[in-house]
Amino acid sequence: MEENPAAVYPPTHWIPADSANYTVSGRPAAYPVDLVVIHLTQETFPDAMRIFQDPAAKVSAHYMVASADGYIGQFVREKDIAWHAGNWNRNTRSIGIEHEGWIDRPEYLTDVLYRASARLTAAVCDRYGIPKDRTHIIGHDEVPGSTHTDPGPYWDWDRYLKLVSDGR
Repeated sequence: MEENPAAVYPPTHWIPADSANYTVSGRPAAYPVDLVVIHLTQETFPDAMRIFQDPAAKVSAHYMVASADGYIGQFVREKDIAWHAGNWNRNTRSIGIEHEGWIDRPEYLTDVLYRASARLTAAVCDRYGIPKDRTHIIGHDEVPGSTHTDPGPYWDWDRYLKLVSDGR
């Protein structure tokens, strides 16, 4: 898939993950990017941020979206491979987006979180030519071999995909 660097991203804030928590790469030349993986942190934004910055954690995501205000932190550059999916093949092919919240606490799935995340996912899809569908935008629980259950039963896939398709 051809990269479109003109894709319009929402405002993001660079908060680097520790370099021990991702693999430096040259995507999409090194690996094609054809998936977006949706996660729920099971932590607060600040706690998940600290985990990504802990060199012993061995985990990261490209982005994280805050529940209360839709703030987007970027922790790993898209050219690099975040360690978010628990599956090397899916990590190499995907952009991982964490969302502040818990699978059993739907109050964290706010309108502002959905809208900010959808704008981000739409931009990622536009940049890499990724179809905006459930085959290419998947939950962490749908990654082969995953033992995770996020984004969980309260994640509104229909609403989310409509927002992604609308670019808002």
